[in-house]
Amino acid sequence: MSQGTRKDTITREAILGLLTDTEVAKVSTAEGAKSLVEGDQYVDLTNLEAGVQLVQATPRTAPGHALPRSAVSDASWAKIVAKLSR
Repeated sequence: MSQGTRKDTITREAILGLLTDTEVAKVSTAEGAKSLVEGDQYVDLTNLEAGVQLVQATPRTAPGHALPRSAVSDASWAKIVAKLSR
């Protein structure tokens, strides 16, 4: 496993570890969605370097790889954003 891949895996795991059980359930439901809600912010768990992104009319990521802001509390979102900025 390369350094970049290992770091991404650790960061994804750390981000998901910040979520409550209820939020994990919401994220799991969101992963099954056919599309993200336009205007929502999200983090692409397969491209963490891109940081927080905004869903536009033509999404660039599959819903199954996205962690939408609408699926987590404001407190959890703030922790996720802080983790990404490190």
